[in-house]
Amino acid sequence: MPKEKGQKVVATNRKARHDYNIIDTYECGLVLWGTEVKSLRQGRASLTDGYAFIENGEAWLDAVHIPEYHQGTWNNHTPRRKRKLLLHKQEITKLASKVKEGGYTLIPLSLYFNDGRAKVELALAKGKKEYDKRQTLRERQDKREADRAISARKHLGE
Repeated sequence: MPKEKGQKVVATNRKARHDYNIIDTYECGLVLWGTEVKSLRQGRASLTDGYAFIENGEAWLDAVHIPEYHQGTWNNHTPRRKRKLLLHKQEITKLASKVKEGGYTLIPLSLYFNDGRAKVELALAKGKKEYDKRQTLRERQDKREADRAISARKHLGE
């Protein structure tokens, strides 16, 4: 029986949804060293530069920054190292074929604990062009203005 229940989010990659169109998401396990887990439990991690790749039939997460554990000793981990992702073989082959097609990339969306186990939400994504980013920002702004107008109208009518 796990000590912890539920889900505790450690880090999210908010810029990923701005820069990429998310096609599909996967929940992956993560192979970590002891001090990395302790550092994550303190809520310290950064996914901004992180990406995943598939090499020799294995999925790897690279450039994710998990800072050193302050109470760690000489066996502390390196902050930016390659970490193995735990996925089913069918999922790895599916992702490998999509990435090999071209235009697709694997990016981490969030890093969290699910019932005490470290998990990564990995996204199969396609990069947005600059005009796509502007268009989504404009749509979001228009929706916000419409919501404001509706709420202002409701308050005036009451």
